[in-house]
Amino acid sequence: MSEPPSSDVDLFADEVVLDPSPVHAELRDMGPVVHLPRNDVYALTRYDVIRDALADWNSYSSTSIAFNPAANEALAGTSLASDPPVHTGLRATLTENLSPRALRGLKGWIEAKADSLVAELVRQGSFEAVDALARAFPLEVVADLIGFTGHVRANMLRWGQAAMQVLGPMNQRTAENFPIAGELYAWCSEVTADDLAEGSVGRGIFDAEARGTVPEGTAGHIIHQYLGAGVDTTIAAIGNIVALLAAHPDQFGRVRADPSLVPAAFNEVLRYWPPVNVWGRVTTRDVEIEGSVVPAGAQIAVLLGAGNRDPRHYENPDAFLVERNPVDHLSFGYGPHGCAGQGLARLEAHAVIESLSRRVKRLVVGPEVRVPGNITRSIEVLPVLEVVPV
Repeated sequence: MSEPPSSDVDLFADEVVLDPSPVHAELRDMGPVVHLPRNDVYALTRYDVIRDALADWNSYSSTSIAFNPAANEALAGTSLASDPPVHTGLRATLTENLSPRALRGLKGWIEAKADSLVAELVRQGSFEAVDALARAFPLEVVADLIGFTGHVRANMLRWGQAAMQVLGPMNQRTAENFPIAGELYAWCSEVTADDLAEGSVGRGIFDAEARGTVPEGTAGHIIHQYLGAGVDTTIAAIGNIVALLAAHPDQFGRVRADPSLVPAAFNEVLRYWPPVNVWGRVTTRDVEIEGSVVPAGAQIAVLLGAGNRDPRHYENPDAFLVERNPVDHLSFGYGPHGCAGQGLARLEAHAVIESLSRRVKRLVVGPEVRVPGNITRSIEVLPVLEVVPV
């Protein structure tokens, strides 16, 4: 047994979070696990090791998903930051309204919302894709679904972004976003059923708490996760859809010619540009990884994007190919903590891709603008200069 290789890379440096693929490739070549002293983490870099770790909650605990102790403390006891058996009950409550059966009833509503929005943008002929589509659509879906009204609806974007930023190390981005995330935590600790629209999923969670189906005092935590974990990532994914379909007109053409490729196209978008760049775990014991030992209590950095581009698992991984259909990509996680909201995210993304492929021949975009993010990698501005309609 030996020490893992070491690198002086700073995972959270601006240039790395803006374009992580070159660093991911460098670390992946060094080994399946690499010690990064500048971040005080052990980075998992290869597909098989990442997937195994995400499945092994006994060895890789979710009690340290963030890279600073204050955020981990704030999240303690939530579904995101707990392990079975506690996690199992919380997860069941969280996913009750996100089950395939529950989502079937939302499919037509979501598709109609997406198509109406895309049709209007196509009529305009040019638009800014992030504000007008990537943000507007999921914010409206989640707000209507959970029943957010008033100032909460107005703050969803900044609260959702801050909830992800504060999971990073205690850098400037984290420090600036803690007060904003605190607004979300405070609201979720005080929210009542009366604050949410009648007939909404959010009101239903409080009804379940009143019946004793949901443990007392947890309804606010569950609503926090709908907003904190689901909004920023879906916005990132939809922005990536527009950018990648525009940048690869041949692949967009394949989807247009064969609508059955819509789910495969979204899987490839997620593999190629994962919305979540890095996620945390902590080892509960000494763990052996291909001859190297990671000590108990080590902070783990799970590099989802590095696993998604691992040539040991995907042939020609740096190519964007919609027919690849990588159903086993890592962007939704894996194991007991696989993304609880992935069914809803797929419904939203599939609706957008389907509508674009039916209404648009070609998208001409200007340069994308990105801003550094600790956890989520997303496009901030993406001008669609021309829409060539069908």
